[in-house]
Formats: sequence, structure tokens, C-alpha cells
Amino acid sequence: MKCRMKVLAVVMMQLAAIVSFSLSSCLAAETYKIGGLFAVTGPNSFLGDPEKKSLQMAIDEINARGGIDGHRLEAVIRDTEGVPDKAVLAANELISSEKVVAIIGPSLTPTTLPLVPLVESNKIPLISCAAGIEITEPVKPWVFKTAQSDVLAVATIYEHMKKQNIKKVGILTVENSFGESGKRQLTSQAPQSGIEVVQAESFGGKDTDMTAQLTKIRAAQPDAIICWGTNPGPAVVARNAQQLNIKIPLYQSHGVASPKFIELAQDAAEGILLPTGKILVADQLPDSDPQKPVIKSYIQQFEGQFKMPVSGFGGYAYDAMQLLAKALEGSGGDREKIRAALEKINGHVGVTGTFNFSPTDHNGLGKDAFVMVQIKDGKWKLLAP
Repeated sequence: MKCRMKVLAVVMMQLAAIVSFSLSSCLAAETYKIGGLFAVTGPNSFLGDPEKKSLQMAIDEINARGGIDGHRLEAVIRDTEGVPDKAVLAANELISSEKVVAIIGPSLTPTTLPLVPLVESNKIPLISCAAGIEITEPVKPWVFKTAQSDVLAVATIYEHMKKQNIKKVGILTVENSFGESGKRQLTSQAPQSGIEVVQAESFGGKDTDMTAQLTKIRAAQPDAIICWGTNPGPAVVARNAQQLNIKIPLYQSHGVASPKFIELAQDAAEGILLPTGKILVADQLPDSDPQKPVIKSYIQQFEGQFKMPVSGFGGYAYDAMQLLAKALEGSGGDREKIRAALEKINGHVGVTGTFNFSPTDHNGLGKDAFVMVQIKDGKWKLLAP
């Protein structure tokens, strides 16, 4: 009888261990869903496609390390096509149906801004990959971003212009929230930089000829022209300027910092100046730059996996996921804990720059996140600071 009791006790202990192991396995298997909203197709696919790929690459990398506190990550990605209404519909689906713990994206300022009230009311962290300063200023508790702001981009351009003794500029901005934000920064920062905006023109995102605007700008006799937009418009501006034989310097925004711009502008890209993240000139960075090994590793992974050149845009999504991974640790998937942890991240060296978030800064980047480059012989050349 005693022997049977001992056997029964052993069997019960084994069953309890099996049940306990099964329960812990089930709990460990609970997945954190990460929403992704990118312009994967359409005219802005040069932004969204590398962002989609980079998000998935980052998630695969994290899962290979064991996930977050034993939880695997799953990317749930939707294509906004760069259309605000589609971004809103997709975000609603991610929040209501997919139950994501956070959203990365969208790719553009015009598709990000309509989501701000939605994520604020649903209390879900959003890490945008767009540049407009209005996304994070004034600060919204649930909204962050990884792209360098247009405030820093304009400051970088004007700093370069001062060194070139450029005093008068003409500006040409796209008619959407990215262009409007850029125009505000270009006009507001000009006086303090000793620069006068002598002519301001605009263009539609789908316009195919900007000759009229460039003709008006040339008549105002500026020392340089600044174009603010994302492809394909800026490439059209570059070609039209070449056709008009405009010889003064042409600056572009960081919104064209990808190989796609050179492909679209062709030989008209020669000599164009723009601020960009360091990824386009990684090999030209000094070894002392703390971003260099991070950028080189990202380039090696991305190009090795996808067999295509990198752009800074993919880096925005990669950085967003790495930042989110830090915030997820110890959160149990609780959105408020994730949000609070994001605000405390400091000294995170990413592809885009070194992030120092705080309750008053949800972008966390300084002016060292930008460098000035010039297109020479179809390649990016780092200019001296």
C-alpha cells in the first residue's frame, strides 16, 4: 500500500510539473503585436518599402535573441499608400482588431498628423517615421518620432549658407503638411541667420512641371534656391532648374535623402546640397563617431538580406523598433508602462542619431543627427562641418 502511495505521489508530482511547464510555455508564447503603417506602395514607396523591411528585420533580430521577457514579437503591417484616410482606417484596425501594443509609422507627416487624436484617445504609443515638427511639438503624451525634425534640417542648411555668404534665398515648398512645416521653419529661422527669403513659391505633390515657379524665383535674384518636399516633385524641380540654366546653388530637404532622388533627377542631381542623416555617407565618417558602427551594422544586415541599397528612411523604422524594444522590457505589454519607459530612454545610439527622450522632448535628437552632403558624380559626398 505504501509503495502504491509513493508511486501515486511521484506520478502526481510529474503531472503537476508537466501542467506547470505547459502553462508557463503558454504564457511565454503570448506574442506582442507591433503595428506598422508605411507607404509601401504608391509614389512614396521609396520611404515605406525600406521602413517595412527594416521593421521586420529588427523584429527578426529581437526574436532571435529570445524576444522580450520571453515574449515573441509579431509585425502587423498595413500599407497606407501615403493616403491619410487609408492611414486612419488602418490604424483603427490595428488598435481595435489586432490589439497591437504600439504602432510604428506612418512614413509621412500628412499621414501621421490625422492619427494623433486617434492614438491619444486610445492611449497607444505611436512612434512616427515622419519629419514634421508638429508631430511632437507641442508634446503629446502618446506620440514620439525617430525622423530628424525640419527645425534641425533648416538650421543645418542655413548654417551652411552662412559659411558660403549666401544672403538671399528663394524657396519652393510642396503643398502638404510637410511642405507647410518646412516653409514655416525656412521663413522663421531666416532672419536670425542673416538670410532674406526674397520669393516663396509652392507646388502640388503630383505636379510635373515647376518652370513657372522657378522663373518667378529667378526674377527675384536670390543667391540660392531651397526646395522642400519628397519625391517625385523635388526631382522635377532639379530637372527644370537645369533646363532653365539656373546656375545658383540648389538645396533640397532631407525628404529626398535616398538613392531614388538621384535616380529620378539623373544628371540634374549633380551639385545639389542637402542635410541628411549619416547613413548615406557612413564610410566617410570618422571612426570616432559613435554612430558609425551602428550604421555599418545596419547597412550590412539590410543590404545582405534585401539586396538593395539603404536609405535613412529605413533607419527610422529600425530605430523605432529598437527603442520600443527597450521600452517593452518589464512592461508586460502595458501601454502606459511602455509610454513612460520611452520617455526615459537616454543615450540610445541609433542609425538616425543619438536619442535622448524626455517628458518635454519626444524626438530626442540634436543637431549632430544631421550632416551636409553634396551630390557629386551621382554619389553622396560628406561636406566639412
